[in-house]
Amino acid sequence: MTRDVDLAIVGSGFGGSLMAMIAHQLGLSVILLERGKHPRMAIGESTTPLSNLLLERLSATYDLPRLAPLAKWGSWQRAYPQIACGLKRGFTFFHHILGQAEPLAPHHADQLLVAASPHGGIADTHWYRAEVDHFLAEEAQRLGVDYRDNARIEALDLTENGATIVGNAGDEAFHIHARLLIDATGAGGFLHRALHLEETGFPCLPATESLYSHFRGVKRTEAAGETPPYAVDDAAVHHVFEGGWVWVLRFNNGVTSAGVAATHAVADKLALHEGAPAWQRLLDLLPGLQAQFKGATACQPFKHLPTMSFRIKTIAGQRWAMLPSAAGFVDPLLSTGFPLTLMGIERLARIIHKHRNSADLAWQLQSYAEQTEADLLAASRLIGGLYANMDNFSAFTAVSLLYFAAVSFSETAHRLGKPELASSFLLHQHPGFGPASRVLLERACKLHGESDTTAFAEEVLKLIEPFNLGGFGNPTRHNWYPVCAEDLLHARSKLGASREEIIAMLDKLGFWA
Repeated sequence: MTRDVDLAIVGSGFGGSLMAMIAHQLGLSVILLERGKHPRMAIGESTTPLSNLLLERLSATYDLPRLAPLAKWGSWQRAYPQIACGLKRGFTFFHHILGQAEPLAPHHADQLLVAASPHGGIADTHWYRAEVDHFLAEEAQRLGVDYRDNARIEALDLTENGATIVGNAGDEAFHIHARLLIDATGAGGFLHRALHLEETGFPCLPATESLYSHFRGVKRTEAAGETPPYAVDDAAVHHVFEGGWVWVLRFNNGVTSAGVAATHAVADKLALHEGAPAWQRLLDLLPGLQAQFKGATACQPFKHLPTMSFRIKTIAGQRWAMLPSAAGFVDPLLSTGFPLTLMGIERLARIIHKHRNSADLAWQLQSYAEQTEADLLAASRLIGGLYANMDNFSAFTAVSLLYFAAVSFSETAHRLGKPELASSFLLHQHPGFGPASRVLLERACKLHGESDTTAFAEEVLKLIEPFNLGGFGNPTRHNWYPVCAEDLLHARSKLGASREEIIAMLDKLGFWA
């Protein structure tokens, strides 16, 4: 098989398949190469309001209406009930001390609940990636993308005119010349290996490793005391302890994704490399979680990642680029993987549309690489501040509010048609918020004592006040934050919006159940 194409994409996870569909809709000839075969397990499963906004926008911009239902729980259930996913109403955090069974702290001092939707109809989702990635790869083929799985690339030659790729797909040999090459293969992926690209770390972020699987029979959390803003399990659930955290994500097919991310020191103590025995050792140190997983069984082999975060120094070249998911990964703690990848796809789509035949293509790809690196570094500073305070939940909560204020402001600005108010991820390029938040996050990594923590939290609230649309830091809420229209209406001046504009936006969103 000999092909001459405009674009070759290696990797057919959700990012690669979506990129292929967009390029096809722009009129390019596209070939999509997959080393494995769908369906197959993948993690990176939890969406956010910002990632759903980006998916909606890509679907509308590039005439991909069959993808739009994936942006909300309600529309997903109506359009594709056969594709498993989970209901994500928000972010749930519980703080623990390993080996101790703790009573509920007064005023939810050991909890942080941040709702992301007022009801399930417009809620975020957890993607059961085996089925979602399969669906997206099939959609790409349905549109006309040339898709080949079981592909093995044996040689790559990059020139100023494009890429020549030689290999085989199953029993068929191929020789492909592509004017542009995109790597969508993820960590340690195709171009990282083929070009021997150098890796570098993230400053202020500890090295971490992970152990995870999928389970059946995981019990739901038993509610106690007051009624929370949403059922705490219908969320991305985080169990935080010094040096690490456990995630629990429920799908509607009876499967639960769960795993632990931890610094090397904690991972060594738990011997995470041992797999199932290490998971049991961890449960023994978390009595509440142990009760929840009693009787649960792993339905996938445990997978141990000895190194979780990574960053590639060179993200793009003259005729090639990596999706953000292949260029770097920080940590799944705040579900930043989806929005970073979707922002990268949106940027590359604009470049392909406007510049693929122009002399400044290489410059545009370099600009894309710089933006991608800046976004990864912004995420790493935030996650580094959280890891530094997993034993200090008051400071952990304060750092978290920097994130929630930035992303909720960004999402709302874009939904109001005011993208100029939030042109960068986590507002890291905002002249007021960006530099000040960076200083605070550096400070978060070296807090000492209760008074320092209190002063830090006060500085955070002062910084986020012009961007705070969700009542974050309101002491009467005791770390439980519902989605409330009145909060947004009260804060409308921060967006330069009228009451009528806010109500119209909420109507369009489907805010009212």
